[in-house]
Amino acid sequence: MKFTLIGHLCVDVIRRTDGTEERLFGGIYHAVAALSRLAGERDTVVPVFGAGREDLAALSERFASFGNVDTAGLFELEQGSGIVRYDEAHPGERVENIAPPVPFDRIRKFLSADGIYVNMISGQDISLETLDRIRLEVRSRKVPVHLDLHCLTLGVNPDGTRFRRAVSDWRRWCFMTDSVQMNQEEAQGITMEHWDDNSFAKQMMPLMVKAFIITRGGDGVTVYQDEHKTLRRTDITDGANPAPVSTVGSGDIFGAAFLFAAAKKRDPITAARYAHTVASYSTRFPLDTKHAELTAVRDLP
Repeated sequence: MKFTLIGHLCVDVIRRTDGTEERLFGGIYHAVAALSRLAGERDTVVPVFGAGREDLAALSERFASFGNVDTAGLFELEQGSGIVRYDEAHPGERVENIAPPVPFDRIRKFLSADGIYVNMISGQDISLETLDRIRLEVRSRKVPVHLDLHCLTLGVNPDGTRFRRAVSDWRRWCFMTDSVQMNQEEAQGITMEHWDDNSFAKQMMPLMVKAFIITRGGDGVTVYQDEHKTLRRTDITDGANPAPVSTVGSGDIFGAAFLFAAAKKRDPITAARYAHTVASYSTRFPLDTKHAELTAVRDLP
Protein backbone atom coordinates (compact mmCIF):
# COMPACT_ATOMS: atom_id res chain seq x y z
CA MET A 1 0.00 0.00 0.00
CA LYS A 2 1.02 3.60 -0.53
CA PHE A 3 0.69 6.36 2.09
CA THR A 4 1.11 10.08 1.43
CA LEU A 5 2.02 12.35 4.36
CA ILE A 6 1.66 16.12 4.06
CA GLY A 7 2.85 18.69 6.58
CA HIS A 8 5.71 20.92 7.59
CA LEU A 9 9.13 19.79 8.67
CA CYS A 10 10.45 21.44 11.81
CA VAL A 11 14.07 21.57 12.83
CA ASP A 12 14.04 21.56 16.62
CA VAL A 13 16.97 23.57 17.97
CA ILE A 14 17.45 22.71 21.64
CA ARG A 15 19.70 24.87 23.80
CA ARG A 16 21.00 22.79 26.67
CA THR A 17 21.70 24.17 30.13
CA ASP A 18 25.45 23.81 29.47
CA GLY A 19 25.17 26.25 26.55
CA THR A 20 25.43 23.69 23.75
CA GLU A 21 22.81 23.37 21.02
CA GLU A 22 21.36 20.27 19.36
CA ARG A 23 19.44 20.16 16.06
CA LEU A 24 16.85 17.41 15.61
CA PHE A 25 14.31 16.79 12.89
CA GLY A 26 10.73 17.19 14.12
CA GLY A 27 7.26 17.95 12.84
CA ILE A 28 6.18 15.71 9.98
CA TYR A 29 9.47 13.81 10.32
CA HIS A 30 8.03 11.97 13.36
CA ALA A 31 5.10 10.68 11.30
CA VAL A 32 7.29 9.64 8.37
CA ALA A 33 9.84 7.84 10.54
CA ALA A 34 7.12 6.08 12.54
CA LEU A 35 5.06 4.98 9.55
CA SER A 36 8.16 3.71 7.79
CA ARG A 37 8.91 1.41 10.73
CA LEU A 38 5.29 0.21 11.00
CA ALA A 39 4.79 -0.39 7.28
CA GLY A 40 6.05 -3.44 5.47
CA GLU A 41 8.68 -3.72 2.76
CA ARG A 42 5.95 -3.74 0.11
CA ASP A 43 4.39 -0.55 1.47
CA THR A 44 5.57 2.89 0.39
CA VAL A 45 5.63 6.07 2.48
CA VAL A 46 5.63 9.31 0.49
CA PRO A 47 6.30 12.52 2.47
CA VAL A 48 5.47 15.82 0.78
CA PHE A 49 7.20 18.84 2.32
CA GLY A 50 9.96 21.36 1.76
CA ALA A 51 13.25 21.82 3.59
CA GLY A 52 16.40 23.90 3.42
CA ARG A 53 19.17 22.61 1.17
CA GLU A 54 21.37 21.06 3.85
CA ASP A 55 18.43 19.52 5.71
CA LEU A 56 16.99 18.19 2.45
CA ALA A 57 20.24 16.38 1.66
CA ALA A 58 20.45 14.91 5.17
CA LEU A 59 16.80 13.81 5.13
CA SER A 60 17.05 12.24 1.69
CA GLU A 61 20.00 10.17 2.85
CA ARG A 62 18.28 9.14 6.06
CA PHE A 63 15.01 8.24 4.36
CA ALA A 64 16.89 6.19 1.77
CA SER A 65 18.23 4.04 4.60
CA PHE A 66 14.66 3.26 5.74
CA GLY A 67 14.03 1.29 2.55
CA ASN A 68 10.34 2.10 1.99
CA VAL A 69 10.29 5.92 1.82
CA ASP A 70 9.89 7.55 -1.59
CA THR A 71 11.55 11.00 -1.46
CA ALA A 72 10.08 12.26 -4.74
CA GLY A 73 7.75 14.57 -2.80
CA LEU A 74 10.55 16.46 -1.05
CA PHE A 75 11.56 19.86 -2.39
CA GLU A 76 13.99 22.63 -1.52
CA LEU A 77 12.96 25.81 0.28
CA GLU A 78 15.14 28.81 -0.56
CA GLN A 79 14.33 30.39 2.80
CA GLY A 80 15.50 27.30 4.67
CA SER A 81 13.67 24.91 6.98
CA GLY A 82 11.20 25.96 9.63
CA ILE A 83 12.78 26.30 13.07
CA VAL A 84 11.39 25.72 16.56
CA ARG A 85 13.71 26.79 19.37
CA TYR A 86 13.69 25.31 22.87
CA ASP A 87 15.73 26.44 25.85
CA GLU A 88 16.08 23.95 28.69
CA ALA A 89 16.55 26.82 31.14
CA HIS A 90 13.31 28.52 30.06
CA PRO A 91 10.18 26.41 29.44
CA GLY A 92 8.29 26.95 26.21
CA GLU A 93 9.13 27.19 22.55
CA ARG A 94 9.69 29.88 19.95
CA VAL A 95 8.79 29.43 16.32
CA GLU A 96 10.74 31.11 13.54
CA ASN A 97 10.98 30.90 9.76
CA ILE A 98 7.67 29.09 9.23
CA ALA A 99 7.66 27.55 5.77
CA PRO A 100 5.05 28.65 3.22
CA PRO A 101 2.05 26.35 2.72
CA VAL A 102 2.72 23.29 0.58
CA PRO A 103 1.05 24.10 -2.77
CA PHE A 104 -1.42 21.70 -4.34
CA ASP A 105 0.78 21.36 -7.42
CA ARG A 106 3.41 19.73 -5.18
CA ILE A 107 0.82 17.33 -3.76
CA ARG A 108 -1.32 16.36 -6.75
CA LYS A 109 0.97 13.72 -8.28
CA PHE A 110 1.12 11.82 -4.96
CA LEU A 111 -2.62 11.48 -4.37
CA SER A 112 -2.81 8.06 -6.03
CA ALA A 113 -2.46 6.54 -2.59
CA ASP A 114 -4.24 4.17 -0.22
CA GLY A 115 -4.24 6.69 2.62
CA ILE A 116 -3.43 10.38 3.10
CA TYR A 117 -2.33 12.05 6.34
CA VAL A 118 -2.57 15.85 6.55
CA ASN A 119 -0.78 17.01 9.68
CA MET A 120 -1.02 20.71 10.54
CA ILE A 121 2.38 20.88 12.19
CA SER A 122 2.81 24.65 11.96
CA GLY A 123 -0.83 25.50 11.36
CA GLN A 124 0.12 26.90 7.95
CA ASP A 125 1.10 23.61 6.30
CA ILE A 126 -1.57 23.79 3.59
CA SER A 127 -4.37 26.19 2.80
CA LEU A 128 -8.02 25.31 3.21
CA GLU A 129 -8.40 25.57 -0.56
CA THR A 130 -5.65 22.97 -1.01
CA LEU A 131 -7.41 20.61 1.40
CA ASP A 132 -10.63 21.07 -0.61
CA ARG A 133 -8.78 20.13 -3.78
CA ILE A 134 -7.26 17.06 -2.13
CA ARG A 135 -10.71 15.88 -1.04
CA LEU A 136 -12.19 16.42 -4.48
CA GLU A 137 -9.29 14.59 -6.11
CA VAL A 138 -9.58 11.43 -3.99
CA ARG A 139 -13.30 11.28 -3.20
CA SER A 140 -14.35 9.05 -6.11
CA ARG A 141 -11.62 6.53 -5.21
CA LYS A 142 -12.64 6.55 -1.52
CA VAL A 143 -9.08 7.19 -0.36
CA PRO A 144 -9.17 7.80 3.42
CA VAL A 145 -7.94 11.25 4.49
CA HIS A 146 -6.85 11.61 8.10
CA LEU A 147 -6.55 15.20 9.37
CA ASP A 148 -4.68 16.24 12.50
CA LEU A 149 -5.68 19.86 13.19
CA HIS A 150 -2.84 20.25 15.70
CA CYS A 151 -1.33 23.76 15.41
CA LEU A 152 -4.18 25.12 13.33
CA THR A 153 -5.50 26.03 16.78
CA LEU A 154 -2.39 28.11 17.57
CA GLY A 155 -1.42 31.59 16.50
CA VAL A 156 2.10 33.03 16.61
CA ASN A 157 3.03 36.18 18.52
CA PRO A 158 5.61 38.60 17.06
CA ASP A 159 8.24 37.13 19.41
CA GLY A 160 7.60 33.60 18.11
CA THR A 161 5.65 32.32 21.11
CA ARG A 162 2.35 30.52 20.54
CA PHE A 163 -1.14 31.29 21.79
CA ARG A 164 -4.35 29.27 21.69
CA ARG A 165 -7.04 30.63 19.41
CA ALA A 166 -10.48 29.64 18.19
CA VAL A 167 -10.78 28.72 14.51
CA SER A 168 -13.90 30.27 13.01
CA ASP A 169 -13.92 28.03 9.92
CA TRP A 170 -13.13 24.73 11.66
CA ARG A 171 -16.21 23.15 10.07
CA ARG A 172 -14.80 23.75 6.59
CA TRP A 173 -11.53 22.12 7.59
CA CYS A 174 -13.26 19.01 8.88
CA PHE A 175 -15.98 18.68 6.22
CA MET A 176 -15.96 15.31 4.43
CA THR A 177 -12.67 14.27 6.04
CA ASP A 178 -12.68 10.58 6.93
CA SER A 179 -11.11 11.08 10.35
CA VAL A 180 -10.16 14.11 12.40
CA GLN A 181 -7.66 14.08 15.25
CA MET A 182 -6.88 16.61 17.97
CA ASN A 183 -5.77 16.49 21.58
CA GLN A 184 -7.95 17.47 24.50
CA GLU A 185 -6.58 21.00 24.82
CA GLU A 186 -7.05 21.63 21.11
CA ALA A 187 -10.62 20.32 21.26
CA GLN A 188 -11.45 22.68 24.11
CA GLY A 189 -9.97 25.73 22.40
CA ILE A 190 -10.81 25.40 18.72
CA THR A 191 -14.43 26.57 18.84
CA MET A 192 -15.87 29.93 19.85
CA GLU A 193 -18.44 28.12 22.02
CA HIS A 194 -15.90 25.98 23.95
CA TRP A 195 -18.21 22.98 24.00
CA ASP A 196 -17.57 19.94 26.13
CA ASP A 197 -16.29 16.94 24.16
CA ASN A 198 -19.67 15.26 23.62
CA SER A 199 -21.33 18.48 22.47
CA PHE A 200 -18.43 19.18 20.14
CA ALA A 201 -18.69 15.66 18.69
CA LYS A 202 -22.38 16.23 17.96
CA GLN A 203 -21.39 19.26 15.91
CA MET A 204 -18.71 17.24 14.10
CA MET A 205 -20.88 14.35 12.92
CA PRO A 206 -23.10 16.29 10.44
CA LEU A 207 -19.89 17.21 8.60
CA MET A 208 -19.69 13.59 7.37
CA VAL A 209 -16.64 12.84 9.51
CA LYS A 210 -16.48 9.08 9.98
CA ALA A 211 -14.35 9.20 13.14
CA PHE A 212 -13.60 12.12 15.46
CA ILE A 213 -10.64 11.32 17.71
CA ILE A 214 -9.55 13.14 20.86
CA THR A 215 -6.20 12.03 22.28
CA ARG A 216 -5.77 12.43 26.03
CA GLY A 217 -2.15 11.53 26.71
CA GLY A 218 -1.90 9.14 29.63
CA ASP A 219 -5.70 9.07 29.92
CA GLY A 220 -6.12 7.34 26.57
CA VAL A 221 -8.17 8.15 23.49
CA THR A 222 -11.83 8.83 22.72
CA VAL A 223 -13.36 7.98 19.35
CA TYR A 224 -16.73 9.40 18.31
CA GLN A 225 -18.75 7.91 15.44
CA ASP A 226 -22.20 8.36 14.01
CA GLU A 227 -24.27 5.19 14.08
CA HIS A 228 -27.69 5.60 12.51
CA LYS A 229 -27.83 9.25 13.62
CA THR A 230 -26.83 8.31 17.17
CA LEU A 231 -23.51 9.44 18.63
CA ARG A 232 -21.34 6.51 19.65
CA ARG A 233 -18.47 7.18 22.06
CA THR A 234 -15.65 4.67 22.57
CA ASP A 235 -13.04 5.33 25.26
CA ILE A 236 -9.72 3.52 24.98
CA THR A 237 -7.86 3.74 28.27
CA ASP A 238 -5.76 0.60 28.56
CA GLY A 239 -2.07 0.41 27.72
CA ALA A 240 -0.98 3.96 28.58
CA ASN A 241 2.60 4.41 29.78
CA PRO A 242 2.49 5.81 33.35
CA ALA A 243 6.16 6.90 33.30
CA PRO A 244 6.98 8.31 29.84
CA VAL A 245 10.60 9.00 28.94
CA SER A 246 9.70 11.31 26.03
CA THR A 247 6.29 12.30 24.67
CA VAL A 248 7.72 14.44 21.85
CA GLY A 249 6.09 13.47 18.56
CA SER A 250 3.50 11.21 20.19
CA GLY A 251 0.55 12.84 18.44
CA ASP A 252 2.28 12.60 15.06
CA ILE A 253 3.12 8.94 15.71
CA PHE A 254 -0.49 8.29 16.72
CA GLY A 255 -1.75 9.85 13.49
CA ALA A 256 0.65 7.83 11.32
CA ALA A 257 -0.28 4.58 13.08
CA PHE A 258 -3.99 5.38 12.82
CA LEU A 259 -3.76 6.03 9.07
CA PHE A 260 -1.82 2.79 8.56
CA ALA A 261 -4.29 0.66 10.48
CA ALA A 262 -7.39 2.41 9.11
CA ALA A 263 -6.24 1.83 5.54
CA LYS A 264 -5.45 -1.82 6.24
CA LYS A 265 -8.45 -2.68 8.44
CA ARG A 266 -11.09 -0.08 7.50
CA ASP A 267 -12.25 0.08 11.12
CA PRO A 268 -11.67 3.31 13.12
CA ILE A 269 -11.89 1.63 16.54
CA THR A 270 -9.32 -1.02 15.65
CA ALA A 271 -7.14 1.71 14.15
CA ALA A 272 -7.43 3.91 17.24
CA ARG A 273 -6.55 1.04 19.59
CA TYR A 274 -3.53 0.22 17.47
CA ALA A 275 -2.45 3.86 17.27
CA HIS A 276 -2.81 4.27 21.03
CA THR A 277 -0.67 1.18 21.61
CA VAL A 278 2.01 2.41 19.21
CA ALA A 279 2.08 5.99 20.53
CA SER A 280 2.15 4.83 24.17
CA TYR A 281 4.96 2.39 23.41
CA SER A 282 6.98 5.16 21.75
CA THR A 283 7.02 7.17 24.99
CA ARG A 284 9.17 4.49 26.65
CA PHE A 285 12.19 5.65 24.70
CA PRO A 286 14.21 8.84 24.21
CA LEU A 287 13.62 10.89 21.10
CA ASP A 288 16.63 9.64 19.16
CA THR A 289 15.63 5.94 19.34
CA LYS A 290 11.83 5.87 19.64
CA HIS A 291 11.05 5.50 15.92
CA ALA A 292 13.34 2.50 15.45
CA GLU A 293 11.82 0.80 18.50
CA LEU A 294 8.36 0.79 16.89
CA THR A 295 9.14 -2.36 14.93
CA ALA A 296 8.30 -4.23 18.14
CA VAL A 297 4.64 -3.17 17.88
CA ARG A 298 4.21 -3.07 14.12
CA ASP A 299 1.90 -6.09 13.86
CA LEU A 300 -1.73 -5.12 13.33
CA PRO A 301 -4.41 -6.76 15.50
